[in-house]
Amino acid sequence: MSTASPTVVAIVLAGGEGKRLWPLTADRAKPAVPIAGRYRLIDFVLSNLVNSGLHKIKVLTQYKSDSLNTHIARGWRLSSMIDQYVELVPAQQRTGRDWFKGSADALYQSLNVITDENPDLVCVFGGDHMYKMDVRQMIGAHVDAGADATVAVLPVPVDEARSFGVLAVDERWRVLAFDEKPEHPREIPGRPGWALASMGNYIFRTGALVDELRRDARDDTAHDFGRNILPEMVARKLDVLAYDFLTNAVPGATEPERGYWRDVGTILSYWQANMDLVQIVPTFDLYNQRWPIRTLTRPLPPAKFVFSEETETGPRMGYATDSLVSEGCILSGGRVHRSICSPRVRVNSFAYVEESVLLDNVDVGRRARLHRCIVDKGAHIPPGMEVGFDAAEDRKRFTVVDGVTVIPKDYKFV
Repeated sequence: MSTASPTVVAIVLAGGEGKRLWPLTADRAKPAVPIAGRYRLIDFVLSNLVNSGLHKIKVLTQYKSDSLNTHIARGWRLSSMIDQYVELVPAQQRTGRDWFKGSADALYQSLNVITDENPDLVCVFGGDHMYKMDVRQMIGAHVDAGADATVAVLPVPVDEARSFGVLAVDERWRVLAFDEKPEHPREIPGRPGWALASMGNYIFRTGALVDELRRDARDDTAHDFGRNILPEMVARKLDVLAYDFLTNAVPGATEPERGYWRDVGTILSYWQANMDLVQIVPTFDLYNQRWPIRTLTRPLPPAKFVFSEETETGPRMGYATDSLVSEGCILSGGRVHRSICSPRVRVNSFAYVEESVLLDNVDVGRRARLHRCIVDKGAHIPPGMEVGFDAAEDRKRFTVVDGVTVIPKDYKFV
């Protein structure tokens, strides 16, 4: 392998069901969940890869992938003339009659996407996290160390670490132990209350990865990277390196952004990730032109804010404060505060939306009030309805998780 310029293929694992995000994942795969107004979760990893100069990308799909397939096929077209691509790889049952049984099995059943290209290195990244990473820096650390595998890691509080793979490393950042979702996470020496968590992003030497996938396929395991592949590599003394994500410097990023990473795996974390974006100085900056977050662009008109008048029942004024308002939206005499309006949202006269996420084509009726809600695509809120103020009442009709009320896709009130 040439250490100067290794050939690289990136694999994005995008078949996740995302059960903890239900009902947002009732009709779509987790990586296809809309976020930040005009994006989908998968746009973050694809933007990181493309911005890092990695232009050979395979996306492995399985669960309810239609909207994900459409989004990538229409919005992520690279130049085939210079051998660049973002290609979808559906579950194909190439090795038997079973569908993907785990993340490692997904890649094993699609092993041809690696062997056909025969790269020096393979990046295996998750498709459902929100972060920015210059992947070239992680590749450089992997190559310099001569590692068989490299795992991106980040310190997290011990209570949160139970949801991730937790690593122990030596002074050279070689991995000594890898425990997937341990009940009692190992703390970082000298930093009580914190553990070193895997971000689910890996780089492998191609030969080592192929060998491990074939070995795992022969065994009775969960066929998962975090539960099986990485722990087995560590246990058998292969050279596994931990890459400190806090050292990654993205061009144009500010210091408060360093180390920002959200596993958008629950309703609360999804809501919080969106609320991060409406801060006056956001901890995740969508406006860095040196590291753009790319997505499908649709031919929609600019957002429109209409009415500015006093009435007998109060001001009729369309405006938004501390919010993101996407293209095609009409704030027709209604107020939006600390919220996200996805494309084609309409907020009608005297309505009030606060700390909420409105997905595509949501209509909020006159004098309706929403607080701390997620309203999925195409839902219609009738005039005068209030949601998000009485959890007990909301639970009679909707999903309420950690104080966030979710109104499902295309919901019609009667």
